[in-house]
Amino acid sequence: MSVTGSTLSRRALGRELRRLRTAKGMTQAEAARAGETSPQSIGRIEEGQSTRVTKMMVNALCDAFDATNAERRTLLGLVSEVRAAREHGGGWWRAYADADLPSGFDHYLALEEAASRLTAWKVTVVPGLLQTPEYRRALAWSEIPELSPEVIEGRIELAARRQTRLEDPELSVDVLLSEAAVRDRVGGPGVTADQLRHIVAASERPNVSVRVVPFSAPRHLGALVGSFILLDFAELPQSKLTEPSIVYVEEYAGDLYLEREEEVDRYRNALREIDRVALDHHMSRDLILAVAKEYGE
Repeated sequence: MSVTGSTLSRRALGRELRRLRTAKGMTQAEAARAGETSPQSIGRIEEGQSTRVTKMMVNALCDAFDATNAERRTLLGLVSEVRAAREHGGGWWRAYADADLPSGFDHYLALEEAASRLTAWKVTVVPGLLQTPEYRRALAWSEIPELSPEVIEGRIELAARRQTRLEDPELSVDVLLSEAAVRDRVGGPGVTADQLRHIVAASERPNVSVRVVPFSAPRHLGALVGSFILLDFAELPQSKLTEPSIVYVEEYAGDLYLEREEEVDRYRNALREIDRVALDHHMSRDLILAVAKEYGE
């Protein structure tokens, strides 16, 4: 099991325990007494945060919540999944701690690594999974000019490591790009031209799709909702539970993780509207290459 499975299994464990506690009508403080822990620990567990959870504690909570045998087996299986992932070690991105990652971005990296499908709508910037080193370097300099060359190179190495996920046939990547993102000259025309040719090359992978929403497209929701990424997940290996999808919204002042069903559904509906006005794969490829030729001359 992938180490990042701990992110999903922790979320699933917390969700199931919260459901049982709520159905029993118990408070977190009452659950804490039953599990011989603190209310703060119960809160962290229910939120899927990294904290120590033992089978003894979960068994005590199951007794207090009157869990069925099937529910108990599911919860204990999730504890085993969390433990197996923890023993495997931390996420690979821990090696890039010196790259001065934005606060909380390691959480996104864990979700990205665990996702089975990633759908992105980008208004102005090419998504990280498709960025060339030169494009990433230019973005980093413009975002935080005072960053040291060492930190920037660390970020570039991190981006390259992330992109190895594109080699995983079990991951599907669908990217919808605004024409503005295609035409934005990041790092100058030469860097932009190389970036665009790289996008076309990546889109030739069987599990990667890139389509463009042209300036001429009818008015659509994409102009209103802004850039976001929808992450879907496969079922967990032991418990067979499937974690709910998450919408990741990257903001300049901080990131948002949306997972309530009604929130995710709104963004999924927006993607359908954006998809409706996007060019097909061949027309998108032609547009991207035309802009690359224009900038590469």
